[in-house]
This record gives sequence, structure tokens and C-alpha cells, in this order.
Amino acid sequence: MAALAVVLVGHDSAGDLRRTLPAVRAQLRSGDELIVVDNASSDGTAEVARELGATVVETGANLGFAGGCHAGADASAAELLLFLNPDALPADGCLDALRDIAAQRPGWGAWQALVTLPDGATVNTAGNVVHFLGIGWAGGMGRPVAGVPAAPHEVGFASGAALVVRRGAWQAAGGFDPRYFMYSEDLDLSLRLRLAGWEIGVAPAARVAHDYAFDKGAYKWFYLERNRWWTVLGAYPGRLLALLAPALLAFELALLAVAWRGGWLRSKLRAQAAVVRELPVLLRRRAAVQATRRIEVRAFADHLTATLDSPYLAGARFAEPLLAAYLRLVRAAL
Repeated sequence: MAALAVVLVGHDSAGDLRRTLPAVRAQLRSGDELIVVDNASSDGTAEVARELGATVVETGANLGFAGGCHAGADASAAELLLFLNPDALPADGCLDALRDIAAQRPGWGAWQALVTLPDGATVNTAGNVVHFLGIGWAGGMGRPVAGVPAAPHEVGFASGAALVVRRGAWQAAGGFDPRYFMYSEDLDLSLRLRLAGWEIGVAPAARVAHDYAFDKGAYKWFYLERNRWWTVLGAYPGRLLALLAPALLAFELALLAVAWRGGWLRSKLRAQAAVVRELPVLLRRRAAVQATRRIEVRAFADHLTATLDSPYLAGARFAEPLLAAYLRLVRAAL
């Protein structure tokens, strides 16, 4: 049975850890590791983690989720890395259900638990969805857990709230990009793993209750938009990127109007400036990522969607028929 290194990245997370760590410890097996990365907390996160039996890595600075995960991975040795949010409470049997996938699905490089809202009956994410414009969201958000297929299955990308990555796949891909700091690093890693020939999935038998809220603060829009472009420019194969370029540019113009109406135009402009400023670095990163590609471009594109099946995108669903037609043309041309 494969060993798990359970890594939780915390920043002022003492209260969450008091609930989550005992539930994790109760499910650990021989060879498993429990590691809490403390990103310069001021609420005693490190002390609480030690009291509850975790190995603590104190970074001395807020490295963000991506950087914290690297610190935790580097401090562990287990074959499987389980990145778990401090406010994600694993149900009984969750860790075993996640570790069993390693043998059941040898072609999977990364997979997630079925993440519910705190009530346990409503989906937070049953496998994340990636739009061809680079937007990612929690698949099945708000739907009944009872409607989720019981068997493990592939998904667009795996959520970082409760994410398992094979150590070999993590190391070969370079893990999360620490420059992302927060948001979309799970989407980026999933696409890079798929590009390298790995499959991405969800293990519905593994349940995690997540205290989730979609905060639309200005800082979040900056990271979402900057990181969306970093992901598209890095992971999308050249032929696909060329065919999608007209839609991506049209969407960029439309987003400026949306951002202005929504009060986050300054964040959007900052994100655009950050992408332009870092373009030489991003192009070097792209070359390194594309050198790992082991699948056909069409196979990569088949995991992208044109639907807008998210409660946060309801206002844009009028555009779905046009987007679907565009993606059909792109796939036909590949």
C-alpha cells in the first residue's frame, strides 16, 4: 500500500488545524507523514500543529499556497503527496480511498477527493472544469453529492483543496509554479501533467468537507487573470494556441468591460501588465513545458470545454452556442 505525505499549508490557520489534524491523524498508516507548512503565521499555527503531532516546516515568510506546498513536499519522502487545505475536513476512509487509486489507476498522475460543502450533501467540486479560454472552476458546485458517479473518472483538472500527486510526476513536472503564489496553480499543474502523458481524475469514494467561499476581492481577480494567461501561454500546444488566439483576444477585450462594470478593472490592468512584463520569462517557461509534451494536440484539446456550467458564470451563458461552435472548428482543424 502506497505511503502518503499529507501536506497542509497554513497561514493563521490554527483554528482550522484543531479540527482537521485529528481527523487526518486518525487515518494515517505506517509510513505516512503529516506535515504542516507555516507561512509566517501570527496566531500560533506552528505551535498548534506540533501539539497535534505534525512535523512543522516554518518558512519565515508567506510563500503562498504554491511555495508552501513545495516546502512540504521537499520535507517529505512518501510516494504520494496529498495536499490538503487546512479547512478541508476528511471523512472516515478518505485517505485510504485516495491511496487506493495509485494502484487502481496507474496512468493517473494526479487526482482529487470529492470535495463537499460543510453539510456533506452538497458538492463543492466533483472534479474541476477547464474552459478553452483558460478559465477553471469547481465542477458540480452546488449540486447534490448523490448525483456524482460513484466510480473514479477523469476530470478537466484536479482541485488543490484535496489533491494527490505521484511524487515522480510532481518532480518531473516541477510541481506547482511558486510564482503563481495562489489561485490556478492546480489548473496549471494538471494541464502540464496531462501534456506529459498523465491522466487526471477524481476519487468519489474519498470525501472532504470544505468550508468554501468565493471571495471576489480585487487581489483575487489579479491573481486569477495573471495566472490564467501564464497557464495558457505555458501549457497550450502551439497549434492549439494559434487557433484559439482570435477568441482569446476577443475575450480579453470583453473582460475589460466586465471588469469595469464589476469594479475590478484596475486589477485586470495590473494582471495584463504583469503578463507583458514577464513575457520573456514566460516564453522560456513555455519552451521548457512544451518540451515535456507526450500527447497529441487533439488529445489535449479534448479535455477543454466550451460550456459555462458554473453558478459564477451564469450571466455569460448566452455566449455558449458561439463558443461551442468555435471549439468544434478548432478541433476539426487539429
